[in-house]
Amino acid sequence: GAARAAAEVAGRIDGRDDVSAVGPPRLSASGDTAVLNVVPAASPGSTETADLVHALRDPEFERASDARVLVTGTTAMNADVSQKLSDALPPYLALVVGLAFLLLIAVFRSLLVPLKAALGFLLSVLAGLGAVVAVFQWGWLGSVLGVTEPGPIVSIMPIFMVGVVFGLAMDYEVFLVTRMREAYVHGRSPKESVVSGFEHSARVVTAAAVVMVSVFAAFLGSEEQILKTIGFGLAAAVLFDAFVVRMTLVPAVLALLGRSAWWLPRRLERLVPDLDIEGERLERGAHGGGDAASDGETVGAAAGRLPVN
Repeated sequence: GAARAAAEVAGRIDGRDDVSAVGPPRLSASGDTAVLNVVPAASPGSTETADLVHALRDPEFERASDARVLVTGTTAMNADVSQKLSDALPPYLALVVGLAFLLLIAVFRSLLVPLKAALGFLLSVLAGLGAVVAVFQWGWLGSVLGVTEPGPIVSIMPIFMVGVVFGLAMDYEVFLVTRMREAYVHGRSPKESVVSGFEHSARVVTAAAVVMVSVFAAFLGSEEQILKTIGFGLAAAVLFDAFVVRMTLVPAVLALLGRSAWWLPRRLERLVPDLDIEGERLERGAHGGGDAASDGETVGAAAGRLPVN
């Protein structure tokens, strides 16, 4: 019955190296279900404990035990949540980057500029996550930042960082590149456009980045490890994105690409709506209106000199 199957499962689990102890089986009132309390040898959040959960859920383990084995509890639920978030990250990232890529094509009327923006954003996220792993998982500079016990990173951290850093990175991108495209549209050469746009926008991006880094870095004073991790990760990602990606790599790449940076295939140009961020149509209309008014005044003056019967 259930008692015999539970005792057999308990013996097999207790014989594993990654298990510290197994409690005695507790039978239900109906006698067909037994509960075992398993204590892992490693900490609840370690990869060894997550591997133990997966091993106990392995179909081979269930078939060998001649009983249906289910694993639950706080540790197992945390492992399930982490797995769900890990599975959701690739489609979430693809959706966010893909929509931004399409929107930036319409804003800048270019293929290479949005591609560069998306790749730069991914680079910033990877740099931020790498800094978090180095400090909070490997223990680098742990004593300086108050990390007493390095351990696994919170599973929600990557998704949270992608959302926040994406918004800030695209904001800085639009600030910086819009002025460059505006200068290019109004007749400047590609390199002059980069210099002019950088000259006007760099201070805005710098001020915005310093404010956000200061806000996120303030979380390092918290006693909660989760808040410290989130604050440090966001501060590192924004710092890297603003000063390395947006204000170093972006101008350099645009200067190297030259006119091809603003290239858009003709077929795509017909499909993409012209948002006219630089106000080029408005300027043309103003000049056209002025010419029309001038012509009207000339005609009126000529008409005033004609004899009237």
